[in-house]
Amino acid sequence: MLANSLIELDRAHLVHPVASYRGHEAMGVRVLKSAKGATVTDDTGHSLLDGFAGLWCVNAGYGQDSIVEAAAKQLRELPYATGYFGLGSEPAIRLAARLAELAPGDLNHIYFTLGGSDAVDSTIRFIRYYNHAKGTPQKDQFISVEYGYHGSSTAGSGLTALSVFHAGFGVPYDWQHKIPSHYSYRNPVGSDPRAIIEASVAALRAKISEVGADRVAAFYVEPIQGSGGVLVPPAGWLKAMRAVCKEHDVLFVVDEVITGFGRTGPLFACEDDAVVPDLMTTAKGLTSGYVPMGAVFISDHVYDTIADGAGEALVGHGYTYSAHPVSAAVALECLRLYEEGLLDNGRKAGKRLMEGLRSLADHPLVGDVRGRGMLAAVELVTDKERKTRLPPEADPARRIFDRAWQNGLVIRAFANGVLGYAPPLCCTDEDIDGIIERTRMTLDQTLEDKDVRAAMNG
Repeated sequence: MLANSLIELDRAHLVHPVASYRGHEAMGVRVLKSAKGATVTDDTGHSLLDGFAGLWCVNAGYGQDSIVEAAAKQLRELPYATGYFGLGSEPAIRLAARLAELAPGDLNHIYFTLGGSDAVDSTIRFIRYYNHAKGTPQKDQFISVEYGYHGSSTAGSGLTALSVFHAGFGVPYDWQHKIPSHYSYRNPVGSDPRAIIEASVAALRAKISEVGADRVAAFYVEPIQGSGGVLVPPAGWLKAMRAVCKEHDVLFVVDEVITGFGRTGPLFACEDDAVVPDLMTTAKGLTSGYVPMGAVFISDHVYDTIADGAGEALVGHGYTYSAHPVSAAVALECLRLYEEGLLDNGRKAGKRLMEGLRSLADHPLVGDVRGRGMLAAVELVTDKERKTRLPPEADPARRIFDRAWQNGLVIRAFANGVLGYAPPLCCTDEDIDGIIERTRMTLDQTLEDKDVRAAMNG
């Protein structure tokens, strides 16, 4: 009775993110009840391995008592402190200092947000202010990469290059431009890393030239494209794109909302490429999803240009919940857990995850396995040679998610037949092996799908 009433209340009132509203009403909600480690349990008692860490975010795993205690202690002591009027709180100040210490290069200034979308939105405002302060207000054009995801805010959704975030919203805007993705498995130049890097460099140069080097303000990129299907660039790609931006006086913005805080191995993925961006956005793993928080890391030269340009004037950008003390206390505890074992465990588990997923490569439906650390994808095809995608009538996003759910596994099932993985860093060997085993079971069931069979036989 309780479950039924929750489903009806949800139907009537709760608007879900990135959902077919009518489709969701018809289907009804699945209510998650509890979680521990890498396992979540719904209100029927069905337990599942969470192969996606919520939404790429519960990096520390569920039920970490020390995180809960950090939040409770801060709630009792000082539940809120504004950053306005020159005020602050100890957790936020200590967190900013610690993040600056851990960040690559001179990313020494931290602006806190509620999540990734408003972190990206904040960078747009900072970059515009930066160029006004520099006396180059005409530098107001922004470039991102196809299949990239940079949030769902009014401005950030236009930098995002996925059609579902554009349809019906009137974005992207005319100041937002795209270059093709490095997408190794389906790149027109083939899969040779050097050719892919050269093609991307040429595309960025061409776009800067087309828009005008004196007009381009910034280039946005994820170290690994997450929501576009976990697309991993060749080694050296990020560094090559950084060099082009430096050459043309274009700010290089790295979006580490998904990849940050151990997801790919190191604390930040750009460390693997020895790249120091001008600005960097983070969220998700910063607090392991326990409470909302994001952060913009700003390099010395960008911060100083803004600060000097403003002089005694106020820089008019702020959020009520920026530098929230409870979120900051949680983030500090998450950082402690990462440094005292979770990063190491994540690297070990990530190696096992990638080996396990690669062992599925001989499955008739598996076209590509890719990833780095605890961020991975399996791309399904009906014809390996032609790389034919699963047919739309097979409804991969819904049917594969449902099969995995019944098998006790949560994964991201993309509409194009890509399966996304981002398990918590606390995963044991048994957890990882369970994810692989349940994936294989899900693939075998998908192989029997009538629409998939028809496409393979056709």
